[in-house]
Parts: sequence; C-alpha cells; structure tokens
Amino acid sequence: MEKLPNSVGVGFKPEHFEAIMSDALQLAFLEIHAENYMGAGGRPHAQLARIRERFALSIHGVGLSIGGEQPVDKAHLARLSALIERYKPQSFSEHLAWSSHDSEFFNDLLPLPYTVTTLARVVDHVAEVQDTLGRRMLLENPSTYVRFSESTIGEVDFLGAIVARTGCGLLLDVNNVFVSAQNHGTNAWSYLADFPFEAVGEIHLGGHDADRDETGAPLLIDAHGSPVADPVWSLFAEVVARHGPRPSLVEWDNDVPEWPVLRDEVERALSIVGDCPILKAA
Repeated sequence: MEKLPNSVGVGFKPEHFEAIMSDALQLAFLEIHAENYMGAGGRPHAQLARIRERFALSIHGVGLSIGGEQPVDKAHLARLSALIERYKPQSFSEHLAWSSHDSEFFNDLLPLPYTVTTLARVVDHVAEVQDTLGRRMLLENPSTYVRFSESTIGEVDFLGAIVARTGCGLLLDVNNVFVSAQNHGTNAWSYLADFPFEAVGEIHLGGHDADRDETGAPLLIDAHGSPVADPVWSLFAEVVARHGPRPSLVEWDNDVPEWPVLRDEVERALSIVGDCPILKAA
C-alpha cells in the first residue's frame, strides 16, 4: 500500500475546493473526516473524486469510539469500510478516545483511564477495525483536561503497548501534546522524548484556545479554530529536526478562514520541513 508523502498536507474544507485545485502550492496530501462522506453521493463525493485524482488522501475518523466500553459499532464500521474501499486512501486514523455510550453520541472526544483493563479493550477494538478494513490504522494521542486516579500506565507507555499488541501506527498530534502538558503541569519535551516515533505515520498541527477551569486556573482547549501557536511550531520543528519529516497536516476545523490564511500555515510548516537538517545532509 502506498504511503503519504513525508511533507505537508491540509485538512480539506469544501469552501476551499476551487482555491486548492487552482493553487500551485505543493500540497502533499489532503485529509477528510470520514463521517462527512458516509452518504452515497452528491457534491461531497463529486469533489472528493476530483481531489483523489490529484492528491494523496488521508481519512481521519472521529466516530468509532475506540476507547469506549461498548463493542465497536458494526454499522458505522461497515460505512467506514465502504468509504475506504471506494477511495483507497494512503492513510486512515482515529482517536484514542470514546464518544458514545449506548445510543448516545457526544460531540466531544472524551479521555479514558490508562489501566490494564482499558488497554485490553482498546487493543481488541483496534484489532477489529484493522481486520475489518484490511489495513493498518493510526491512533492519535489525545488532548486531555482531567486525569483519572485509577490510571496505572503512562500515556506514552499505553500507546506503545497498543502498537506492540496490534501492529497499528500512531498519529502524533503536537498541539495535543502541548495542550495536555500545559493543563497538567507536565513537560511536553519529556513526553516527546519518550514517544515511539518509529510508529508515527502522520503528524497533526492545529490551534488551541485559552480558557479557565471552574477554579479559575488556566486551561487550554484543543479547538482547531485558530492559527498554530508559536510553542507548538517550536515542538514541531524539534520533532522534525530529531526524527526527520513525516506526513504533517495543518488542521483548522472551526471558524474556518479564507484559503490564503490556511495557506500561510501550510507554508510555515513547509519551511520547517524544508529546513530539516536530516534532509539537508541527505
């Protein structure tokens, strides 16, 4: 199976279709949210068919509830499988989170405790998804706002154990690393130093909002509605310098700006990748 190029892509928004198709910018790939394309046809699929003729494609899911206590929704997984069979993307990814319970679906990607029991459940869910899709999936590290007292495994070790038991890959969201570290008073650099980069198949970059919790303490929210913050760019540059480029995506899902604004974010990411000392030495 083909892989995504080790350069920079962008999350596709329909309002940017004409601008992207007419732009000479060297986009490596486009990424879509799977759940927006589970209908049979119409304008979304007409645009996506044209995109797939020109660009590598990454499909990013938000609805499988990989960390949920219930079994994977087989109807949703069947729709996802049909979409992937139709467009044959170079990459598919989902979140280490849960978003449904019984028949209720939530708008948030919710955290889970890192325990032996949770690990076994997530491993089973990832294995089922990969077996059904017939391909390796990537699992994204979460942004978190609370910690569970029952957690007995560190997040990086938890992700590494999933990789070891299922053969899946990882999607490293650098903004999520920064958000979680700031919220919990931990060190983002230490987290990245321990991250299993050999499993990373894609990197995400996005914006966050500053808020306060119920006690008035600062709280960062992974909002995807603003430019990538300077500290996140710094983390990304360090990751690229140490490990070389990976397929890297600029996400902007809320309060979506005009294309030139998003284009500037892509160009900044491209400049960091192009300045990679590993590439220069090659």
